Amino acid sequence: MTSQVSSPAEQADSTVVGEQRRAAGTKDVRRLERVVIRFAGDSGDGMQLTGDRFTSETASFGNDLSTLPNFPAEIRAPAGTLPGVSSFQLHFADHDILTPGDAPNVLVAMNPAALKANVGDLPRGAEIIVNTDEFTRRAMQKVGYDASPLEDGSLDGYHVHPVPLTTLTVEALKEFDLSRKEAERSKNMFALGLLSWMYHRPTEGTEKFLRSKFAKKPDIAAANIAAYRAGWNFGETTEDFAVSYEVAPATTAFPPGTYRNISGNLALAYGLIAASLQTDLPLFLGSYPITPASDILHELSRHKNFGVRTFQAEDEIAGIGAALGAAFGGSLAVTTTSGPGVALKSETIGLAVSLELPLLVVDIQRGGPSTGLPTKTEQADLLQAMYGRNGEAPVPVVAPCTPADCFDAALEAARIAVTYRTPVFLLSDGYLANGSEPWRVPEPGELPDLAVRFAQGPNHSLEDGTEVFWPYKRDPHTLARPWAVPGTPGLEHRIGGIEKQDGTGNISYDPANHDFMVRTRQAKIDGVAVPDLEVDDPDGARTLVLGWGSTYGPITAAVRRLRGAGEAVAQAHLRHLNPFPANLDAVLKRYDKVVVPEMNLGQLATLVRAKCLVDAHSYNQVNGMPFKAEQLAAALKEAIDD
Repeated sequence: MTSQVSSPAEQADSTVVGEQRRAAGTKDVRRLERVVIRFAGDSGDGMQLTGDRFTSETASFGNDLSTLPNFPAEIRAPAGTLPGVSSFQLHFADHDILTPGDAPNVLVAMNPAALKANVGDLPRGAEIIVNTDEFTRRAMQKVGYDASPLEDGSLDGYHVHPVPLTTLTVEALKEFDLSRKEAERSKNMFALGLLSWMYHRPTEGTEKFLRSKFAKKPDIAAANIAAYRAGWNFGETTEDFAVSYEVAPATTAFPPGTYRNISGNLALAYGLIAASLQTDLPLFLGSYPITPASDILHELSRHKNFGVRTFQAEDEIAGIGAALGAAFGGSLAVTTTSGPGVALKSETIGLAVSLELPLLVVDIQRGGPSTGLPTKTEQADLLQAMYGRNGEAPVPVVAPCTPADCFDAALEAARIAVTYRTPVFLLSDGYLANGSEPWRVPEPGELPDLAVRFAQGPNHSLEDGTEVFWPYKRDPHTLARPWAVPGTPGLEHRIGGIEKQDGTGNISYDPANHDFMVRTRQAKIDGVAVPDLEVDDPDGARTLVLGWGSTYGPITAAVRRLRGAGEAVAQAHLRHLNPFPANLDAVLKRYDKVVVPEMNLGQLATLVRAKCLVDAHSYNQVNGMPFKAEQLAAALKEAIDD
């Protein structure tokens, strides 16, 4: 995701720009606290690029923001159809926000399919900007419109702005040596220019981006910039748009520092690089492309200068096999995937449990089962991460809660992996991976010390006094075994998936030894040091909302709404799902009712009931989309009143 860097002081200075524009223009300018915009069109209309550019300029201006890209799984879905609609929603504000918004205030619909697929999400009074050029009889019939919605009164409850985007774009680019089809492709830039005018977004960054993106095709770059400027000028001059809007920078929402807009996958990639530097280990990624995890592979492949090695394998099994080999060789090893890939990797994860080697398994969850919904979000891999292996094969599980938090979660997963010599699951999801928000770039001194000590020589004395190396002689505090780099003299030892003898690492079929090793590996995971669960309960509530992963934003927004209405409700959010924080049981038993919202059919609730003997109440959604704050607030109010 393309991003801009700015500090709060710079953001505050940018308000001067709005004052200058207000002084220069003749149209009314209204100040808003927040806005939710959704761009929607065919998957080939460039809606993701349009939304990304608007987001980047919004970040540079200093607003707090949250985004929700939503697109088909097909590379090029059928044009003009409902399944082919791609959208990008952006919520930005002059204060701290947590979600991409429940309902858009503004919808930009590039064709009838985009209108029909999204109009049901709009509140009455919302603004709709429609590309009238695409509302032909055939295009409308393709999505089930018997009459034009622009003329039959069905949109009377909205402020509709009919704009011939295609015609205006072609007219603006007539001086360029482009075919009509080539010129039409820039209509998304015209729309971006219009929305940039409406909300006083900076323009310099987008024009610089276009020059860079089309550096080898300067004519195309110039055409896109011309379309972008034409959209801006259209907003400035047309009588249909009598009002523009300002959303001031969120200067009080951010502590001092340098900020940038960042997506979850990008933050995760940066977190892995930071973990590599803090451990002083080369980073190795063994991966096979899969939506929505592929962006991590793409990003890490750009950073060879940090000692990063990326291996795009022929399949999921080869990817994790190479990663585990790299872990054996002394690298910080990572494999990235989504739910279907985890199923394929399960045997090698079990091997990593047996070998007791550090390995990060990054699962960017998506809708399932099987191929499922590749571009939609879900939280349904928790039980797979916990138990989806043969035998007793426990692994720690860590989950980030926001796109920016993916950076810190990657560092935490690396800490656990190298300290306890174990594979670790990092459970993100499509909503976090593709969504974005402002992120404060940490100072190097703020990063944790993850220094690793490899075995250097013998660590055990036999009865006759001989000094030997025992590969499974454990640290008494962590129960971690030594990490011996191959080729180190005197540290030769057996590897493989057959059960090891305690201490020596020799192959063992002894029942008592197997029982001991199984219990020891479990005790090692149970003993992983994790912080206590923090509870936000300012009013002494009787109901606790417990969440994990990407439900943090919607849950927190819903809790804020309830408290604003005078309701007492407590909130806690789990980062560590295995092991649970030591105080979880005590926390849950302080409340009369525990509600667990999840984008699955109750997987965390199942674990909580089993481990804490608490009657946790599930609130579930598995429609491929994140919770809406209003929806959650209503459900939680019902739970409180019950």
